[in-house]
Amino acid sequence: MQLIKIAAGVLNQTPLDWDGNRRNVTAAIDEARRQDVTVLCLPELCLTGYGCEDAFLSAGVHRMAARVLVELVPETQGMIVSFGLPVPYRGALYNAACLAVDGRIAGFVGKQHLAGEGLHYEPRWFKPWPAEARAEIDVAGETYPMGDLLFDVGGVLFGFEICEDAWVADRPGAGLARRGVDVILNPSASHFAFGKQDIRRRFVLEGSRAFSASYVYSNLLGNEAGRALYDGGAMIANAGKMAVEGPRFRFSETRVTAATVDVEANRMNRARTASYSPEFSNDSQNVIRLPFNHRPTPTAVNRSQLAAWETSPQIKEEEFTRAVALGLFDYLRKSRMRGFVVSLSGGADSAAVATLCALAIRLATHELGLPEVLQKLGRGPVAAGPLAAGPDGEASAAGNDHLAVEELVRQTLTCVYQATRNSSQTTRDAAAGVAAGLHATFLEFDVDALVERYSEMVATAAGRPLSWESDDLTLQNIQARARAPGVWMLANLKGALLLSTSNRSEAAVGYATMDGDTCGGLSPIAGIDKAFLRSWLRWMGADGPEETGPIEALQVVSALPPTAELRPAASAQTDEGDLMPYEILDAIERAAIRDKCTPLEVLQQFEAAYPDVAQDQLIAWIERFFRLWSRNQWKRERYAPSFHLDDENLDPKTWCRFPILSGGFERELEELRRYAEQPRRERG
Repeated sequence: MQLIKIAAGVLNQTPLDWDGNRRNVTAAIDEARRQDVTVLCLPELCLTGYGCEDAFLSAGVHRMAARVLVELVPETQGMIVSFGLPVPYRGALYNAACLAVDGRIAGFVGKQHLAGEGLHYEPRWFKPWPAEARAEIDVAGETYPMGDLLFDVGGVLFGFEICEDAWVADRPGAGLARRGVDVILNPSASHFAFGKQDIRRRFVLEGSRAFSASYVYSNLLGNEAGRALYDGGAMIANAGKMAVEGPRFRFSETRVTAATVDVEANRMNRARTASYSPEFSNDSQNVIRLPFNHRPTPTAVNRSQLAAWETSPQIKEEEFTRAVALGLFDYLRKSRMRGFVVSLSGGADSAAVATLCALAIRLATHELGLPEVLQKLGRGPVAAGPLAAGPDGEASAAGNDHLAVEELVRQTLTCVYQATRNSSQTTRDAAAGVAAGLHATFLEFDVDALVERYSEMVATAAGRPLSWESDDLTLQNIQARARAPGVWMLANLKGALLLSTSNRSEAAVGYATMDGDTCGGLSPIAGIDKAFLRSWLRWMGADGPEETGPIEALQVVSALPPTAELRPAASAQTDEGDLMPYEILDAIERAAIRDKCTPLEVLQQFEAAYPDVAQDQLIAWIERFFRLWSRNQWKRERYAPSFHLDDENLDPKTWCRFPILSGGFERELEELRRYAEQPRRERG
């Protein structure tokens, strides 16, 4: 039996924040040492931050990353620690992991498979490292090995799969296993998407089982660079079983999750496997051997470190709540803004955004305690009671004065209801009720006089009066745009972040007023569909996360039919009346944009999926979607940055590219109409 204690360090880093990133790395090393950890795996590119974009092409960034690495290596005395950083070699740049052993650099491993789809553009900056290749590189005046390396450290063999390496069919881990690897380290920067943790668990467990090795997975945490969210979720597997899994979506900037593993047990598992055949080629050039005294580790039972909410079913509403709340909290503190401003209409979208802002403060204080949250936000003290210790020994807001947390929410979140003559008392009351339920500051602006002044000015210039019969969209849009200057001014006055409240369903068809309801510096729900938002509001009104419980005022909002309230009340305007049922709209979007189906292919799917809907109605909705999608790419290009929440995102800057000018699917829509005109017996 040879027991070693290994750990995954989860970090909330910021691109190019050299001192902040170094502090987090040092804190993780110190915590690992406190837990008697021997081996610590830190996330991918943790020294620079993963989201540096084209700054990766700066030689100055490479030099600074190497300098920070040299500063940190002495802190690894008595330990084995991996760091992630970009490494240049012969005019190319590589995404690399550095293994430091007992205060010295042992060598560097280059990532072999680059992430180049969706959010990821690694091939823009990095080159893949060739399998089995080795080189000598210079770092801060010293020469070190780099390549497809194994590290024999005190008789224990360590290898790397770097993030994407584990997601491909020909995983480097298979070759490492043939070379006798004992521990595989996987430093990752794997963005959050709904249900993605289940996929990670599978490759961690399968890597441990198939390769007969201990497998350590460490991920980034939080809103690193603005759009992508990282959920943390450290994992350590041994002999095909999960030894420990760390909590996700935490507000602390570092987290160390450790487990004790038996190296010899994995070796015996490999020996028992009839299909295992070791590699007999001379691998001496690609094995770096270093002495190390693996101190005795007492036998210990590994207990899961899952957060309490993760032990219950991981419903989508929970993941959404915690991902966006953490994303908003990080965006607020990293942008150094003083709070949030939301134009609260009384509808579902703005209520969801405001609720998520309040949850960001409440969940953070529940985990960290009020004093630390105030420090992170650069705030002075508010009235608070004494801190209490939580079940894991950390400071908890549970013992704080509840009124102090409510006061912090009030200071941080300002909601503004902006009325015109077309606004109803129903939505005004709903907005006021939501703000009260959240304990937010609530203000009311009457912008009707501004709308009338603009209308009179343009009517005079046009030489004719404006009417709803001839100028419907113009009169709707000016109301939304007239709301923008005042709420922007309020945000400037408070030094706060103005949040846009448009959702993905609206973005797909351009059902939003540019410089109106799209105005803001961040669009936190632009990546999520309307149908799910309404479902989430119902869940928040009845259940909510364990730490906060339900917000009953949301029940009123979720019961109202979505409406822009931009036409006179007599028109009984609703969003679905203007467009189509949101369920249908979202289904067409997934088929047309995610799955790249033609209009006819969408119809053929929907005839089976919606047998109770008349074919001519389905055709009308499908044609409306494709036409509106094509006309409104320019709007999607102008949306404020949004959070990536699933792999159906429409953000053209990170996920879904489409031309601003196009043919508009004219031939495809004509094919759809011809199909509908054929007798059913001729359709084959």
